[in-house]
Amino acid sequence: MSYGDEHGYGDGPGRTDDGFGGTGQTRTRLPDGRSGDLYGGGPRRPARGSRSLITVVGVVVLLIAAIAFANRGGDKGAEGAKGTGGGAAAAPTAASGVKPVTGKNGTIPAGFPHTEQGAASAAANYAVALGSAEMFDAASRRDIMRATHDPATVEDLLNDMDTAYSPAFYQNVGLNEDGSAPAGLTFVSRTVPVGTKVTGFSDSAATVEVWSTGLLGLAGEGSTKPVTETWFTITAQLKWTGGDWKITSSSQSEGPTPVTGDNRASTADDIAKAVEEYGGFTYAR
Repeated sequence: MSYGDEHGYGDGPGRTDDGFGGTGQTRTRLPDGRSGDLYGGGPRRPARGSRSLITVVGVVVLLIAAIAFANRGGDKGAEGAKGTGGGAAAAPTAASGVKPVTGKNGTIPAGFPHTEQGAASAAANYAVALGSAEMFDAASRRDIMRATHDPATVEDLLNDMDTAYSPAFYQNVGLNEDGSAPAGLTFVSRTVPVGTKVTGFSDSAATVEVWSTGLLGLAGEGSTKPVTETWFTITAQLKWTGGDWKITSSSQSEGPTPVTGDNRASTADDIAKAVEEYGGFTYAR
């Protein structure tokens, strides 16, 4: 939500999941703590303050959330290999020069290449969308879910999401019962991919891990939920359907988390201003 908390409020039973030929249902960690077949970053946060996504949604967080994309070296690596089967080591960070996407679905990138790099790009960009503050608005949440998930499972998943984003959940993260921010405060929820790793790939499916950091909280004078950062890794199961990569299920784990630096925390007003003035990116090599 931040494909981050949206991101996880505990575990629970959910529908059977399978991105590679199983039931085809989506599995996600829902904000209220239920494991749902969902979503996403990544983006929502447990009492101790860690994010868990879609995300937030399980990923989806799923729930929510840049990214480095697969570069196998040379021209062939830049294009990505098809049908190579399972596992891959972490890709180098050098740019491949291959554009990540050719279009968009609403505000979300769409039309990713049918390659490993395309799958990695899709997972990263979907993590950002699923870990965004827009996931806390019912109408925009449904648009985001439909743009990022497998059409065969997304409608059932939407019902789970509407249940998960309850008035009690909103209050738990400091929002009003309708999901809006209290007067004078700015709600912040962002997932920022740091790198990706393709751990499984075929012509019809892919498994991508997205290492991310996320921001979550309320910025403004008097906030009791200050904006904090978290680190998490989203594992997204993707399916090639309708000429694009879509999420079938996802999960999230904590870390890897670096040592906190010596930077002095900015004021709430500075954080709120930054969120309003700094936009996002389309992620890929």
